[in-house]
Amino acid sequence: MKKENRLAMTETNLPIEELLTTHRLPTLLQALVCFAGVFLLISLGMFVFAISIHAVIFLALIWVCLQARWLGYSFIDIRGMMDDGIIKALPAIYIFLLIGMVIASFMQSGTIASLLYYGLDLLSPGTFLAAGLILCSFMSVATGTSWGTVGTIGVVLIGIGEAMSIPLPLVAGMIISGATFGDKLSPISDTTNLAAMSAGTGLYRHIGSMLYTTIPTLLIVLVIFIMIGEHYSDNALPRAHIDEIRAALAGAYQLDGWVTLLPLLLMFGLSIKRYAAEVSMSCSIVLAMLIAIAYQGRDGVDVLNALWVNSPGTTGIENIDDLLGRGGLFSMAWTLLLSIMALALGGIMHHAGFLQVLLTHVIARIQRVSTLIATTILSGLIGNIAMGEAYISIILNCQLFKSAYLERKVDRAVLSRSVEEGATLTTGLIPWTTAGTFYVATLGIPTLDYAPYALLNLLNPFVSIAMAIVGIGLLQEKNTPQPQKE
Repeated sequence: MKKENRLAMTETNLPIEELLTTHRLPTLLQALVCFAGVFLLISLGMFVFAISIHAVIFLALIWVCLQARWLGYSFIDIRGMMDDGIIKALPAIYIFLLIGMVIASFMQSGTIASLLYYGLDLLSPGTFLAAGLILCSFMSVATGTSWGTVGTIGVVLIGIGEAMSIPLPLVAGMIISGATFGDKLSPISDTTNLAAMSAGTGLYRHIGSMLYTTIPTLLIVLVIFIMIGEHYSDNALPRAHIDEIRAALAGAYQLDGWVTLLPLLLMFGLSIKRYAAEVSMSCSIVLAMLIAIAYQGRDGVDVLNALWVNSPGTTGIENIDDLLGRGGLFSMAWTLLLSIMALALGGIMHHAGFLQVLLTHVIARIQRVSTLIATTILSGLIGNIAMGEAYISIILNCQLFKSAYLERKVDRAVLSRSVEEGATLTTGLIPWTTAGTFYVATLGIPTLDYAPYALLNLLNPFVSIAMAIVGIGLLQEKNTPQPQKE
C-alpha cells in the first residue's frame, strides 16, 4: 500500500465538522449501495428472519461503518461521527427518560382513570363516533401512546359500537384516528420526541408546527363523523357495559376531577408558558406523586418504585388494568435504545457524506418548498412500507432531508412535522407494520377494512401538502433558538 493511502487509514483527530474536507466524498453509486444495504438489512431482518430490530440496527451499523472505512476513515473518526449523532440529541434523550415517569405518575394519581371515567359518560348512539374520536384523542394526548389507547378505550369502544350495530371497520377507523392524533401531538409521545430530536428542533416548536395542519384536519374529521353518526342515532346504547367499567374505576380510585386532573393541567399550563419540557414534566410528576400518596392513599415507596416499573391497575377488568399499569423508566428502554443506535447510524451516514451525495444528486433538484414537503411525506410512507417501523423511518428521513430544509431556510419544525405526517400517520394503515399488526390483533378488524375510515391518517398528509402549496404554516428557520424559561 502506498504511503499516502496508509496515512489516510490512520487516526485523524480532526474536529468532526472537518472530516469531510480531508476525505473524498462517496460516489452516487456508493451512497446508493450504502442506503440499499441498510434498507435490505432492516427489511429482510425483520420480516423474513424475524430478528429483533435492535439486532438488525446493530448489523446496519456494522455495514455503514465498513462503508465509511472504505472511504478512508479511521475507527476513531467513525466513533466520533457516532458520538456526534448522539450528543446532539441529548436534550431529547433527557425528555425520553421523563416520559416514562410522567405516564407512571399519571396512572398512580388517577389522572388517566378520571379521563376514562368521565369520557365514557359522554357516549350516546348519535354522537358515538364524534365523542369516541374526542375521547381517544384526549386519551392519547394524556398517555402519549396510540397503542395504549387502542388497546384499552379502543377495545371498549369496539364492544360498545358492536352493541349499537355500528359497522366495526368504521368504529376501528374512528379509534385509530383519535389514537394517532395524540401519538403525533402529545409532548410525552415517543414518536413526537423522536421526530423533534432527529430533526434538531425543540419539542414545543415541533408540536406548534404540527398544530397548523393537524387541528384543521381533526375538525374536518370530527364534522364527517358527526354527519355519519346521525344515521345511527336511533340505535340502542349498551348502558350496562359502560356502567360496569365506570363502577370498576370508581372502586379503585378517588375520581374528583378537580384533583386528579391537576397534573395534566399543570403540564399543559407550563408548556403554554414556554417553560422547558424537562421543567413542566418534572413538576407534573411531583404533583402527581403527591396526589397519589395524599389523595389516592398509595404507599409512598410503591409510588416511587412505579417511576421505574409501574404496577397493573386493580379494577378487575384486564385490559383497563393493563393500561393503568403502563409507564415507568423501564418502559422507555426499548424505544430509547433503538433511538440511540439509530442516531449513531445517522451520524455516520451524515458525516461520511452519504447523505450529502444523495441530497446533491436527487433531493437538491427539488425547487418548490411544497414539493419538498410532499416528497418528505411520501418518503416517510415508503420508509414504513420498506422497513415496517415508523421509528427508523422518522430518524432516517430527518437525516436525509435536514440539509434540504436548511438550504431553503425552512424551519426544521416543518421537517419534523412532514416526517411525522409521512411516517407516524401511515404506519397503522400498512398491514405488515408493527402498528398495523397490533391494531388488527387488538381490534380484530383487518387493516384494509378499517383503513378507509381512519380519516385523520388519510387526510392529514393531503391537508399539509395543500397548505404548503398556498404558503400556510411554512415556518422560517431562526438564527437563534426560541428562548425557554428555566
